[in-house]
Amino acid sequence: MYGKRINIKIRKCTSEDYNIIIDIWEKAGLKFKPLGRDSREKMAAEMERGVGTFFIGEIDDKPAGCILATHDGRKGWINRVAVDPEYRRLGIATALIRHAEKHLENLGMEIITCLIEDWNKSSMELFLSLGYVKHDDIIYFSKRKNDDV
Repeated sequence: MYGKRINIKIRKCTSEDYNIIIDIWEKAGLKFKPLGRDSREKMAAEMERGVGTFFIGEIDDKPAGCILATHDGRKGWINRVAVDPEYRRLGIATALIRHAEKHLENLGMEIITCLIEDWNKSSMELFLSLGYVKHDDIIYFSKRKNDDV
């Protein structure tokens, strides 16, 4: 596919797309918690509440990548960017991020953020190339009900 001009179509997901999202995550090597926050029921509820919006990027009507855009009412969050290895280096992640940014901006978010695990150098490079700023002075804390959330 390298060098080939591609047309990426991005669409909003519904709960019917659960298996497609999980398949992309698995192919991309993204860790997920199918017994907790990433269960079919929890993701459907997240979509229903309207706080989390999943998008799928397709090439020739085949799922190639996905992303989750969420917000807390004042700050937008980009999460779970994943691209099927068969479709990497074609601009899909960039297209998904730009689409999620526009979605969040349309909801009034003026700050858009992401969290990237320290081992994921390629994601860090991608977000830096898209104008994001790395903050070495911010430490992330979390409190979890259990290991599956």
